[in-house]
This record gives sequence, structure tokens and C-alpha cells, in this order.
Amino acid sequence: MKTSNVKNISLTSYDDIFNNNTQNINGECVVEIPLSELYPPEIHPFQVNDDESMKRLVRNIKQYGVREPGLTRPREDGGYELLCGNRRKRACELAGINTMPIIVRELDDDNAVIAMVDSNLEQREKLLFSEKALAYRLKLEALNHNGIKGDMLSVDVLVEQTGESKNQIFRLIRLTELIAALIDKVDMKQLSFNPAVELSYLSQIEQTAVASAMDKYGAKPSLSQAQRLKKMKQSDELTIEMIDSIIAENKMMTKDEPTGSMRFRKYFPPDYSQKQMEIIIVELLTKWKTEVIV
Repeated sequence: MKTSNVKNISLTSYDDIFNNNTQNINGECVVEIPLSELYPPEIHPFQVNDDESMKRLVRNIKQYGVREPGLTRPREDGGYELLCGNRRKRACELAGINTMPIIVRELDDDNAVIAMVDSNLEQREKLLFSEKALAYRLKLEALNHNGIKGDMLSVDVLVEQTGESKNQIFRLIRLTELIAALIDKVDMKQLSFNPAVELSYLSQIEQTAVASAMDKYGAKPSLSQAQRLKKMKQSDELTIEMIDSIIAENKMMTKDEPTGSMRFRKYFPPDYSQKQMEIIIVELLTKWKTEVIV
């Protein structure tokens, strides 16, 4: 649909919309709706950023118009909830276009979530960890509410749709337990996925301490460090001081400790200094040498 076809459309009511200016795609009516009548979902896993990808989309829409209609449902307060097409809406705004083609469906909350997630998963080539995590969680919850016919489990639907394993899906969903500061670090590749999953078992206060220590030392926890933090949490031994000490190990490794000594860090309490570790290692080696050399 060319942009020149949408400039002079005036829409006044729901009935008017479906009596005028409609097209039919796969048995559904596609209509032009003013952008001012389109509202994002209350919970929307998928980000809309004014990045290079958005610039390309704006150029494409200026040249060809919005070729793929958005998906909406009517809102109780008026207007339409834009389940799929929020990037296209933003691109229209940047391109100076005031309307957008949409499909309107009557959907309950669970089916609206399923439609939103399915449409975005199909159309978006690259997704951030945070987007996948929340999308998978929302769809799984919606499927559980609706119930799955037959012997298939809710998670099996996601496995079939995404190609991810059950274990990977549940690990991704764990990321929704992270505080914003840590999930942002995962998206920005400042925190690796596997350690992030382990850190998701910490409390919000403990996670905040991890994020603060990462910023303080310019370091990110390794998988083994994250697992130590989780284990200490489970045994009710974790303190803010221990969190700081463990995250600081990466800083000490680069400036104060030889790389080799870090291989033995996991065998010592987290608050042990390099000197304390060296003393014990020397004592054990001395004892071993005395026993071996007769």
C-alpha cells in the first residue's frame, strides 16, 4: 500500500472503518487507522528503538508504504491495542505518515498475548535475550491458562515453534527474574547468558549488589563465580561483602594476582586474600614433598 493512498482518510467510528477503505487479505479485513488510535500493549516484550534498522524501515516505508498490516484488537477505552506492528507504527511517525493498515481481531487477553508473541517471533529476525525471555514466559503462561488439547504440554508448543530445547526455554525464562540492571547487561553482552541464569536465583538486593560490583570493578562474573554465589545463597551464607569479594576476583586477576593462582580460587572461602591462599598452598606442598621424598 503506497503512502499516497493514506493521506486523506477520515475515520470516525468502528462501523465506518469496516464500511469504508477496507481490503481483504486471507479472509480478514485490512483497514487504515490513524496512528493516534493505536496503543502499545501494556506488557510488550519487544523493543522499539530508533536505530539503524529503524532508519532502513523508515526509508522502505517512504518508498513502498506499509506492506504488512499490523494486528490489533479493540480497547475498552477506545482505540486499538497494537499487538504486532509497533515498529512499523514508529517508522510511520518518523516518515510523516499519519495512518497505518491494520487487521482488527476480537481476542481475549490470553489469545491476544499468543497472537502478539507469535506475530513478532515470525517477523523479527534478531531478538535480544530479554525479548525472548519475556515473550516465552508470556506465551507459556497464556497457553497454560487456555489449556492444550491432547497430550502436548504448553512448553512443547514453544519447542515446536522456536526450535529451542525445553531446557533452553526454561533457562531463558529464568532471565525474567533478573533485575533491569542485569538483564540490560545480558543484552549488551556485558554479562554472559549462563552466569546470568545462575544469578537469577539471587534476591533483588543481592542482584543489585552484583550489578554494583560489576560497575565498580569493571568486571563480569564467570559461570563458576555465579554458581558459587548461587550455592552460597542456597546455603544461606551469602552476604553483600562476599558478593563484592567474588566479583572483585576478576579485577585482582588482571592487576594483583598471577593468572595461575585463580585456578585454585574455588577451593578457598570467598573472603580469602591471595596471600592467605598462597600460605595454605605452600604448606600443603611442603607437607606433600616431605611425605613423598623419603
